[in-house]
Order: sequence, then C-alpha cells, then structure tokens
Amino acid sequence: MTADKESNGLDNYAFALEGCDLPHRGEDLVSSIDEDSKKLVYCVTDVPPWYLCILLGTQHCLTAFGGIIAIPLILSQGLCLQHDSLSQSHLISTIFFVSGICTLLQVTFGIRLPILQGGTFTLLAPSMAMLSMPEWTCPAWTQNASLVNTSSTEFIEVWQSRMRALQGSIMVGSLFQVFVGFSGLIGLFMRFIGPLTIAPTIALIGLSLFDSAGSSAGNHWGISSMTTVLIILFSQYLRHIAVPFPTYSKDKKLHTSRVYVFQILPVLLGITLSWLICYILTTYNILPAEPDQYGYLARTDLKGEVISQAPWFTFPYPGQWGMPTVSLAGVVGILAGVISSMIESVGDYHACARLSGAPPPPKHAINRGIGIEGLGCLLAGAWGTGNGTTSYSENVGALGITKVGSRMVIVASGVLMVAMGILGKVGAIFTTIPSPVMGGMFLVMFGVICAAGVSNLQYTDMNSSRNIFIFGFSMFSGLVIPNWILKNPKGIATGVVEIDQMLQVLLTTSMFVGGFFGFILDNTIPGTKEERGILAWNKAHEDDSSNTLESGEVYGLPFGISSHLSSLSWIRYIPFCPPGMPNTLEPKQPLGNPEPAQIIIGVGL
Repeated sequence: MTADKESNGLDNYAFALEGCDLPHRGEDLVSSIDEDSKKLVYCVTDVPPWYLCILLGTQHCLTAFGGIIAIPLILSQGLCLQHDSLSQSHLISTIFFVSGICTLLQVTFGIRLPILQGGTFTLLAPSMAMLSMPEWTCPAWTQNASLVNTSSTEFIEVWQSRMRALQGSIMVGSLFQVFVGFSGLIGLFMRFIGPLTIAPTIALIGLSLFDSAGSSAGNHWGISSMTTVLIILFSQYLRHIAVPFPTYSKDKKLHTSRVYVFQILPVLLGITLSWLICYILTTYNILPAEPDQYGYLARTDLKGEVISQAPWFTFPYPGQWGMPTVSLAGVVGILAGVISSMIESVGDYHACARLSGAPPPPKHAINRGIGIEGLGCLLAGAWGTGNGTTSYSENVGALGITKVGSRMVIVASGVLMVAMGILGKVGAIFTTIPSPVMGGMFLVMFGVICAAGVSNLQYTDMNSSRNIFIFGFSMFSGLVIPNWILKNPKGIATGVVEIDQMLQVLLTTSMFVGGFFGFILDNTIPGTKEERGILAWNKAHEDDSSNTLESGEVYGLPFGISSHLSSLSWIRYIPFCPPGMPNTLEPKQPLGNPEPAQIIIGVGL
C-alpha cells in the first residue's frame, strides 16, 4: 500500500520528510514500501539537539533493559545467589556500567555506527554449562533461604569463587576475539560459516534456556502468563496504534503528536504493568504470605530491604570480586560463545549501516568493531559481570522505528548506562521484579532468540534433503547430547582431568554441539553454494554502490586520527586502520539536518 505523498508527512509518519535517505537496493526492496518511509530525520554523522539525544538515548537504554538485567538474574542461579538480592543488585550495576563503557568505545573507536553494546546470551550458555560441573555445583544449604547468611565469609567465598572462575575464562577467551578482529581473520572465518551453521547455533541458545524460563514462570503461572500476554499484545497487536502525547514546538506551540509507544517499548510496558499488578496484589494480601505456599514468589515485598540497604552510589572496579582464576574447560567453552557472538555482530553491523543512512561497513571497520567487542569482553571479565558484551540487535531495530540514525544518540545511551551503573539504587530496584514476571518475559525473549536463529534458513534451499538433514540433525544433537551428559556427569572419563572438564563444558553447551555438527556437515557434504545459501548470504552483505555518505566520513577514526595516518604509506597493511583517502571526496547527497521543531518522536510504518 502506498501512502498519499501530498498528505502531511508529520501526521502520517511521525518524522520529518526532509531528512536524509536510507541507502537502498532498488528492485531488491519491497515495492510496497513508500519512499517517504526510508527518510531519516538524522543520519549517522548528524548531531541532534542535546535534549533529543538524551530522550532517544534513554529509549535505547530501555529497549536493551530486558536483555541486560536478564543475564545477571539468570547467572545468579549458577552462582548460588538466588537468596542474595544485594549481590544481585551489584551485578546489575556492574553490567550496566561496563555496557556503557563498551558502547562508548564501540561508537568512538570501533565500528563507529549507532550500535549499542550489552550483555550477550551467547556467553550465558557456556557459563551456565561451566557452573553446572560437579566441582561448581551449589551446596545444598545455599538453596535454602533460611540457612543463607549473605554476610558470612563462607557464603561470600562460595559465590565469588565461581565468579572469579568465570572472569578468568571470559578474559582469556576474549583475547581470541581481540586477535581475530584486529588481525582481520574474521573474513576468513565468514568464508566457511554459512546459514546452516548459524541457524542451529543461535536457535539452540534460546532452546537451551527453557529450564530457566520454566522455573521462573512456574512460580506463578498466572502472573507469568499475564506478562507474556501483555508483551505479545503490545508488540504484535497494538504496535500500529499511535497514542497522542502533548508536544511543544516553535511552529505549532503546544499540540498533540502521535507516538507509537507500544511498538517502541513493548517489553518495558509489559513488565512494568505486571510489576504494578503484583504490587497491588501484595498490598491487599491477595498473594499468599507463607513461603511454602504456591505463588509466594510473586510478591513484591520479598526484597524490599534491598533498596534501603543498597548504597546511593557504587563504583564498580576491576577485580572487585578478587583475583580471577582460569580453567581450560571454561576457556574452551567461552570460545564457542565468542565465535557465535562475532558472527552475529557482523550481521548487526550491516543491518545497522542500512538503517542509519551509512554505506556498508568496509573491512577495516568490521575488523575494528570485532576487535573492540573483544576488548569489551575483556573489560567485562575484568570488572566481573560474569558475561561479555556484544552488539544488540534490538537496538538496531529501534533505529528503523525512531528514524534517528545519529551515533550521538548512542553516545548518550552509553553515558546513561554508566550513570545507571554508578547509581546503586537503580540496580537494587531491578532485583525486586518478581520472578514470575521475569519468567513471562523469558518466554517471549528466548522464543524470539530461537526464531531469529531459524530465520537464517531463508537464505538456503530448504527443499533440499541435504539441508533438511543437516539442520535437523544439528538441532536434535544439540538437545540430546547435552541432556545425556547432564544426567550422566561421570560418563566422560578419559583419565585426564583437564580433558574431562573441557569435554564436559563443550558437550553440555547446546549451541556448541549444534553449531559444530552444522559446520562440519555443511562444509563436507557436497552441495552447491546456491543450495547452501552462501550466494544469498553474501549478496545480503555485499557492498552497495548507492551510498548516502562517503565511507571515510562515517568509518574513519575520530579526532583527526585518520587524516594524520593517511599520509603514511604502510598504514594500508594494518587490517583495522582506514586506508589513505583523497581529500576531494564529497558526500553523494547532502546530509539531512532538519530543525528540532520538525521532529515528532516515534514512527509510522
């Protein structure tokens, strides 16, 4: 359907029509999309007004909110922290702080696209596999709230020793990503990794977390179901409904503007509304008050003391949990997650470039982006988040909603996340979310992760019996083998303890098992590149000659570093440095720089 171009674009699309155009592939785009819907209010190199940067930066933080806080809450189960809410709040503050630092590094020195960094589920799976090993299994007394003294030296050592083991493994594993990025080897990796490897790897991340989702949701199926229904309602059924909000502009003064709030913040709205209902049910004692009764964990007053105990300001620092330790098994398991994260990020870079009005990222920018992500994982390990960092696909999608592709907005997001990490009360508030509410969110989130992995099969010929076999066998093996190993932990006995531990971690990590079989079978069973999906995959990521901004302007190093390096003849041999470029390059199209008064936050598809 094509909208009438004579109508008021601000009313119909909720963004100014005089912005810059998204780069497009002509005939490859769906013809029914109106040309106006490709307009950007601000391109990647534009600088919006400060108040708009803060407003949209806050929105990006809220978009990433669900994924960022879910990771430490899930990880706390393996760290024996279920009954220590104050330590959970410290973990949440730390992951917000490190995510903000990594975002600023990525936007300033990395890929230089408006892409937000946060915790990654690809490292969560091997981390939980490592913590499920017999030597790291939580003592029985830590599962009983009445027996846990959170201030005792014994309890602190129980969870911090596990955190230190995770830290060391993540730090060593991240060095591999740093090397692959800054050496330019990521291109070699992508040559052998296709959709039939990526699909089972990503899909099994979501499937392997079904137990965490079920355990949390099962604490009160009514509350968790309500949360799931609300998120589905907002994100799918109400996403095209605009809500009028009062807006002020110099031209129209005080007036109402339509904001697609359900499409922008469905997860946050769903969690907040369920959280509020749980608070009301707790206030009127409708939820059971006895710990042994079903539904007790849906109460909001279980962790009320955490907010008062948490300090107003906390300053996360490297080594705050002690000196990290390293194990071979942990490092190998983390490497499987790191490789998956790198592959996913390359796809995010290309998607982000298309949505932010930038040219496709050149090789040196991709190399630098992957290297900075590896550095981010190193920092996350040093600070003790128990996780790494990666590019957030959710925030890449948010660029298409807001039509603001400026990287200064993501800089504002990074600063806000650092501030949230320093404010200890913020992390404490998040720990009071009832577990059934989080369980309802997990049902949606992990399902979407699984489906996102399967969606990579669109590039392959799924009428081919070869491809059906590879994907089916990889998926089924990724479920069967880890399940058997978990039920038979003594089944692996090579006689060498280190090898036993390494195999234990790898074979209980579903994404590694499925990805490994997918990789081996896809590269050994005869098949054409078209059948395997390699041609379509490469076409989706090939360079586009229809650029709106010159590559050097977007992907060059900041603070005049590129201009200083351009005179050096040997700089072209460094994989992560931009090659010398002539000074006569001009943008192919003028950058959009509309007045702030033209902007109405939100989007109409």
